[in-house]
Amino acid sequence: MTAGTNIPDEAKDGLRRLGALKETLLDLGDDHVATITLNRPERINAFNQGTLDDFTAIWKFVRETDFVHAVVIQAEGERGFCSGVDVNEGYFRSPNIWQEEDPGVFLGPRINKVWKPVVCAVHGVTAGGAFYWINESDIIICAEGTTFFDPHVSYGLVAALEPIGLARRIPLGEAIRMALTGLDERVSAKRALEIGLVTEITPPEKLRSRAHELAAAMASKPPAAIQGTVRAIWESLDETRSQAQARGLGYAQMGNPIAMAEVDRASVVRPDPLIR
Repeated sequence: MTAGTNIPDEAKDGLRRLGALKETLLDLGDDHVATITLNRPERINAFNQGTLDDFTAIWKFVRETDFVHAVVIQAEGERGFCSGVDVNEGYFRSPNIWQEEDPGVFLGPRINKVWKPVVCAVHGVTAGGAFYWINESDIIICAEGTTFFDPHVSYGLVAALEPIGLARRIPLGEAIRMALTGLDERVSAKRALEIGLVTEITPPEKLRSRAHELAAAMASKPPAAIQGTVRAIWESLDETRSQAQARGLGYAQMGNPIAMAEVDRASVVRPDPLIR
């Protein structure tokens, strides 16, 4: 783990409690951005029990540390972002079928009640269990040459959890096609942009800097406004339209006075906006 030079004691104490990570790197910058790096390049960052343990601790730290305003998830190695679960090592599975937990319970930010914006920067092979992170991130960008696929059915496995999450991000037909074609097809970066799976494609050498730029921009805004927005939108996915609007109004009523007190409207810098 590394930390910036102006990190407050609260965040430093949180990092100390976090302890040594097994399969993941964590960097906390002075700009309030926490960068999580999958660090198993020899396995195309396939996750194992150590990865699940790391993310359980990381999401607790991110959730409880007010200094953290935004998150980037990225991966080491040239071959890819993540190839899914490590089929050689696996992860702990309860012998009691009724007590078994899906890996996404440990890996995803939203299921871990993290309402801080997450930018997921993917490259190369992005497959199967990689969607546990993608499905619960706010902004997904990818490098040129990235390919997306779900191999489950080709290996005789039901493709369920990942495509169910994916069907809330992209057209249903696209999610089903990826789930049912298995190893026979891969979605290109270009196609991923067309169907809304990613919102931007970068040259490989600019992927990390662009992800950090996006996260830092969000981290610079009043946290109460950003986190209330993230929570309102994500929770709406499990509600009817009228329920979501009622909850959203409540969040605006609670969050606006806090966030507005954190910013001087007259002094807000109005940059030349990026036209996408």
